[in-house]
Amino acid sequence: MICLSEKYPIKIPASIYYGGQWHNSRSSNRIPIINPATEEEVGTFQDATIEDVKNAVESAKDAHNRGKWLGITSKEREDILHKISELILENREKLAFLETIDVGKPYKNAYSMDIIGAARSFRYFAGWITKIYGETTPVDPQFFNYTLREPMGVVGVITPWNFPLASAAKKIALSLATGNCVVFKPSEETVMTALELPMILKEAGVPDGVFNLVTGFGETVGNEIVKSPDIDMISFTGHHITGTIIQKSASDTLKKCVLELGGKSPNIVFDDANIEEAVNWSYKSAFFNQGENCNAGTRLFLDRKIKERFLKKFIKLTNETVVGDPFDNMSTMGPMISRTHYDKVTGYINYGEENGYDLLAGGAEELKLFNKGYFISPTIFNNVPNDSKLAQEEIFGPVLSIVEFDDVEDAIEKANNVIYGLAGSVHTTNLSKAHYLARKLNVGNVWINCHGVADPTSPYGGRKLSGVGTEGGPQGIYDYTQMKSVWVNIHKDW
Repeated sequence: MICLSEKYPIKIPASIYYGGQWHNSRSSNRIPIINPATEEEVGTFQDATIEDVKNAVESAKDAHNRGKWLGITSKEREDILHKISELILENREKLAFLETIDVGKPYKNAYSMDIIGAARSFRYFAGWITKIYGETTPVDPQFFNYTLREPMGVVGVITPWNFPLASAAKKIALSLATGNCVVFKPSEETVMTALELPMILKEAGVPDGVFNLVTGFGETVGNEIVKSPDIDMISFTGHHITGTIIQKSASDTLKKCVLELGGKSPNIVFDDANIEEAVNWSYKSAFFNQGENCNAGTRLFLDRKIKERFLKKFIKLTNETVVGDPFDNMSTMGPMISRTHYDKVTGYINYGEENGYDLLAGGAEELKLFNKGYFISPTIFNNVPNDSKLAQEEIFGPVLSIVEFDDVEDAIEKANNVIYGLAGSVHTTNLSKAHYLARKLNVGNVWINCHGVADPTSPYGGRKLSGVGTEGGPQGIYDYTQMKSVWVNIHKDW
């Protein structure tokens, strides 16, 4: 960490970017950047004003209207997105360092997963630029009818703090690939990799005004983006309550919204599952990224017949978790993102203990692991009622609830009995049963004998309070564009 800190000193003179240039906020207010592993302030960034947001939006709208992005050839735009991917990988060490300081996730994960994932999003969606087609339709021969798939215009991109660069890359790459201009607001909890993007995109050849960045709080900066009449679409990932507020506000200007709003994913293990594999995947599903993961499988449904055998192996694996300094290669879990979030997660742990749920690992006694930092050990509660807040609410931390089930239909009923519908996983060696569950689970994503596998080639979206719209694959392209129908009267005047 010392070596990387010296190599990449944190200096943030300005954090608002539009028209191809950095600008100082009209406000003198600066927001602290806290390292969650040490609780130390490592820097500050600017809190944008409403006027700053308006300037960024105006820059994007002007770039769109003047054809700064669509005015160059599709092959040139494809090359630019490929170049962005290359530059992200060239800056991989620095970006992973900043991500770890900001979020607290293990550096080895940021380096090997997050940064590569961000680069891959730009590389994948670059290929779509030359493949977004319209169609011809069989109409009255007197007419010729065809369709065009066009960009929305200006997309307001608002991202979460758990995967800052990867989430931003997916949304920005999708927006640019479909011909849109962007106004981007990262989470106020994690801005450092976001502040590297303007220079990466500029070096790659993105024209001035096509990409713009504003930093600050959702209540002010985010709200101004959502309600602006010059923003044509909102792409947001975050809490479902914020998502509903955004959708209501966006309805005033009839904006299109793509919302990914978290979940409480069921992870179902049947008695015919490969126990070793199911244990390993279940552990990852619950505790990967400190449990700060929207599709985390934090509702573990176990078949009564294999519960005891499964838990013996699962608890052993959980107890092998190394919670500690995210820059230590031995660490497998870092801290929570902030003091506020730490308090929220520990509140759920205290609730579980106060209600007498069977504590199998972690718990309140292990919360104070170090003298500083927001560290929490992975915590497992057994025999949790399915209607308990532990089993129903998104904790967004390493807290797992175990619920028993009797048979397939009981598992389905309990799994679907939640307000969310983002994802779910099924562990079984019976493929007929697996495919049956895949159809019956009311979620947008199902994993069979695995969990959390993702790729930009595959659509990703939720149901119920987990959101609307899709990111990834062809459907993502459709959701970031709009259709136009063109009619031509064929005159027979010869």
